[in-house]
Amino acid sequence: MENFGQKPVLVGIAGASGAVYGIELLRALRAHGAPTAVVISHAARRTIELETKYDAADVAKMADQAYDVDDVAAPPASGSHRLAGMVVAPCSMRSLSAIAHSQADNLLTRAADVQLKERRPLVLLVRETPLHAGHLELMLRCARLGAVIMPPVPAFYHAPRTAADIVAQTVGRVLDVLGLEHDMTPRWRGPAS
Repeated sequence: MENFGQKPVLVGIAGASGAVYGIELLRALRAHGAPTAVVISHAARRTIELETKYDAADVAKMADQAYDVDDVAAPPASGSHRLAGMVVAPCSMRSLSAIAHSQADNLLTRAADVQLKERRPLVLLVRETPLHAGHLELMLRCARLGAVIMPPVPAFYHAPRTAADIVAQTVGRVLDVLGLEHDMTPRWRGPAS
Protein backbone atom coordinates (compact mmCIF):
# COMPACT_ATOMS: atom_id res chain seq x y z
CA MET A 1 0.00 0.00 0.00
CA GLU A 2 1.35 3.39 -0.97
CA ASN A 3 2.67 5.39 2.01
CA PHE A 4 1.01 2.91 4.36
CA GLY A 5 3.18 3.95 7.28
CA GLN A 6 2.16 7.62 7.02
CA LYS A 7 -1.62 7.36 6.75
CA PRO A 8 -3.81 5.58 9.31
CA VAL A 9 -6.25 2.77 8.71
CA LEU A 10 -9.64 3.64 10.17
CA VAL A 11 -11.39 0.71 11.83
CA GLY A 12 -15.12 1.14 12.23
CA ILE A 13 -16.80 -1.23 14.66
CA ALA A 14 -20.55 -1.50 14.07
CA GLY A 15 -23.08 -3.24 16.29
CA ALA A 16 -23.28 -6.67 14.65
CA SER A 17 -22.02 -9.74 16.44
CA GLY A 18 -18.29 -10.19 15.88
CA ALA A 19 -16.70 -7.21 17.64
CA VAL A 20 -13.67 -9.46 18.03
CA TYR A 21 -12.89 -8.89 14.33
CA GLY A 22 -12.42 -5.16 14.84
CA ILE A 23 -10.46 -5.68 18.04
CA GLU A 24 -8.10 -8.22 16.52
CA LEU A 25 -7.70 -6.09 13.39
CA LEU A 26 -6.56 -3.17 15.57
CA ARG A 27 -4.04 -5.46 17.29
CA ALA A 28 -2.74 -6.82 14.00
CA LEU A 29 -2.35 -3.38 12.44
CA ARG A 30 -0.46 -2.15 15.48
CA ALA A 31 1.76 -5.26 15.44
CA HIS A 32 2.62 -4.48 11.83
CA GLY A 33 3.45 -0.86 12.56
CA ALA A 34 0.42 0.62 10.80
CA PRO A 35 -1.07 3.75 12.36
CA THR A 36 -4.70 3.27 13.34
CA ALA A 37 -7.86 5.15 14.19
CA VAL A 38 -11.16 3.75 15.44
CA VAL A 39 -14.80 4.77 15.54
CA ILE A 40 -17.24 2.64 17.54
CA SER A 41 -21.00 2.80 16.99
CA HIS A 42 -23.43 3.02 19.91
CA ALA A 43 -24.66 -0.53 19.31
CA ALA A 44 -21.06 -1.79 19.09
CA ARG A 45 -20.37 -0.46 22.59
CA ARG A 46 -22.93 -2.90 23.93
CA THR A 47 -21.82 -5.74 21.68
CA ILE A 48 -18.21 -5.32 22.80
CA GLU A 49 -19.32 -5.67 26.44
CA LEU A 50 -21.51 -8.70 25.71
CA GLU A 51 -19.03 -10.60 23.53
CA THR A 52 -15.57 -9.74 24.86
CA LYS A 53 -13.70 -9.02 28.06
CA TYR A 54 -13.35 -5.37 26.99
CA ASP A 55 -15.45 -2.24 26.98
CA ALA A 56 -15.43 0.49 24.34
CA ALA A 57 -12.88 2.56 26.27
CA ASP A 58 -10.46 -0.39 26.28
CA VAL A 59 -10.89 -0.82 22.53
CA ALA A 60 -10.44 2.90 21.89
CA LYS A 61 -7.05 2.71 23.64
CA MET A 62 -5.92 0.04 21.14
CA ALA A 63 -5.88 2.68 18.37
CA ASP A 64 -3.59 5.66 17.92
CA GLN A 65 -6.68 7.86 17.59
CA ALA A 66 -10.29 7.30 18.66
CA TYR A 67 -13.21 9.31 17.32
CA ASP A 68 -16.71 9.71 18.74
CA VAL A 69 -19.32 8.24 16.40
CA ASP A 70 -21.47 11.37 16.82
CA ASP A 71 -18.67 13.77 15.84
CA VAL A 72 -19.42 14.33 12.17
CA ALA A 73 -16.86 17.15 12.16
CA ALA A 74 -13.97 14.79 13.02
CA PRO A 75 -11.16 14.54 10.44
CA PRO A 76 -12.34 11.27 8.77
CA ALA A 77 -15.57 13.06 7.77
CA SER A 78 -13.60 15.01 5.15
CA GLY A 79 -12.03 13.81 1.94
CA SER A 80 -9.06 16.07 2.65
CA HIS A 81 -8.16 13.80 5.61
CA ARG A 82 -6.03 11.06 4.07
CA LEU A 83 -6.53 7.49 5.22
CA ALA A 84 -4.77 4.38 3.96
CA GLY A 85 -8.15 2.69 4.04
CA MET A 86 -11.15 1.91 6.19
CA VAL A 87 -12.46 -1.41 7.43
CA VAL A 88 -15.85 -1.84 9.08
CA ALA A 89 -15.39 -4.93 11.23
CA PRO A 90 -17.99 -6.13 11.85
CA CYS A 91 -20.39 -4.32 9.55
CA SER A 92 -24.00 -4.47 10.72
CA MET A 93 -26.88 -4.49 8.26
CA ARG A 94 -27.86 -1.04 9.58
CA SER A 95 -24.41 0.35 8.71
CA LEU A 96 -24.37 -1.51 5.39
CA SER A 97 -27.73 0.02 4.48
CA ALA A 98 -26.59 3.52 5.44
CA ILE A 99 -23.38 3.13 3.41
CA ALA A 100 -25.27 1.72 0.41
CA HIS A 101 -27.62 4.71 0.41
CA SER A 102 -25.01 7.41 1.21
CA GLN A 103 -26.84 8.10 4.47
CA ALA A 104 -23.92 9.64 6.33
CA ASP A 105 -25.76 10.13 9.61
CA ASN A 106 -22.83 9.40 11.93
CA LEU A 107 -19.05 9.39 11.68
CA LEU A 108 -18.78 5.69 10.84
CA THR A 109 -21.11 5.91 7.86
CA ARG A 110 -19.82 9.35 6.81
CA ALA A 111 -16.20 8.15 6.86
CA ALA A 112 -17.19 5.11 4.78
CA ASP A 113 -18.97 7.37 2.29
CA VAL A 114 -15.85 9.55 2.09
CA GLN A 115 -13.72 6.48 1.32
CA LEU A 116 -16.02 5.62 -1.57
CA LYS A 117 -16.20 9.13 -3.01
CA GLU A 118 -12.41 9.51 -2.79
CA ARG A 119 -11.90 6.06 -4.40
CA ARG A 120 -9.96 4.79 -1.36
CA PRO A 121 -10.14 1.26 0.09
CA LEU A 122 -13.28 0.40 2.05
CA VAL A 123 -13.63 -3.16 3.34
CA LEU A 124 -16.93 -4.28 4.86
CA LEU A 125 -16.97 -7.41 7.04
CA VAL A 126 -20.72 -7.85 6.70
CA ARG A 127 -22.07 -9.99 9.53
CA GLU A 128 -25.45 -11.65 9.17
CA THR A 129 -26.80 -15.06 8.26
CA PRO A 130 -28.92 -16.22 6.61
CA LEU A 131 -29.13 -13.44 4.06
CA HIS A 132 -32.35 -12.32 2.39
CA ALA A 133 -32.54 -10.57 -0.98
CA GLY A 134 -32.47 -7.11 0.62
CA HIS A 135 -29.15 -7.87 2.33
CA LEU A 136 -27.69 -9.16 -0.92
CA GLU A 137 -28.90 -6.10 -2.84
CA LEU A 138 -27.25 -3.81 -0.27
CA MET A 139 -23.96 -5.70 -0.60
CA LEU A 140 -24.15 -5.53 -4.40
CA ARG A 141 -24.88 -1.81 -4.25
CA CYS A 142 -21.84 -1.21 -2.00
CA ALA A 143 -19.65 -3.38 -4.24
CA ARG A 144 -20.75 -1.36 -7.27
CA LEU A 145 -19.81 1.83 -5.38
CA GLY A 146 -16.31 0.44 -4.84
CA ALA A 147 -16.38 -1.30 -1.47
CA VAL A 148 -14.83 -4.72 -0.90
CA ILE A 149 -17.52 -6.97 0.56
CA MET A 150 -15.84 -9.49 2.81
CA PRO A 151 -18.13 -11.46 5.12
CA PRO A 152 -15.98 -13.16 7.75
CA VAL A 153 -16.43 -16.63 6.32
CA PRO A 154 -13.85 -19.02 7.80
CA ALA A 155 -11.46 -21.11 5.74
CA PHE A 156 -10.24 -24.45 7.03
CA TYR A 157 -7.22 -25.28 4.84
CA HIS A 158 -4.94 -23.92 7.58
CA ALA A 159 -6.44 -26.38 10.12
CA PRO A 160 -7.66 -23.89 12.73
CA ARG A 161 -7.86 -25.27 16.24
CA THR A 162 -9.51 -22.37 18.06
CA ALA A 163 -11.94 -19.56 17.42
CA ALA A 164 -8.92 -17.23 17.64
CA ASP A 165 -7.34 -19.10 14.70
CA ILE A 166 -10.50 -18.55 12.65
CA VAL A 167 -10.58 -14.84 13.51
CA ALA A 168 -6.86 -14.51 12.68
CA GLN A 169 -7.43 -15.99 9.22
CA THR A 170 -10.08 -13.38 8.44
CA VAL A 171 -7.96 -10.55 9.85
CA GLY A 172 -5.04 -11.78 7.74
CA ARG A 173 -7.22 -11.64 4.63
CA VAL A 174 -8.17 -8.04 5.50
CA LEU A 175 -4.46 -7.19 5.74
CA ASP A 176 -4.04 -8.79 2.30
CA VAL A 177 -6.78 -6.56 0.87
CA LEU A 178 -5.05 -3.52 2.39
CA GLY A 179 -1.74 -4.61 0.84
CA LEU A 180 0.04 -5.23 4.15
CA GLU A 181 2.44 -8.18 4.38
CA HIS A 182 1.86 -10.51 7.33
CA ASP A 183 2.33 -14.04 8.57
CA MET A 184 -0.83 -14.36 10.66
CA THR A 185 -1.85 -17.67 9.13
CA PRO A 186 -0.22 -20.09 6.72
CA ARG A 187 -0.83 -19.50 3.03
CA TRP A 188 -2.11 -22.29 0.82
CA ARG A 189 0.80 -24.04 -0.89
CA GLY A 190 -1.15 -26.85 -2.47
CA PRO A 191 -1.84 -30.31 -1.09
CA ALA A 192 0.95 -32.03 0.82
CA SER A 193 2.65 -34.67 -1.28
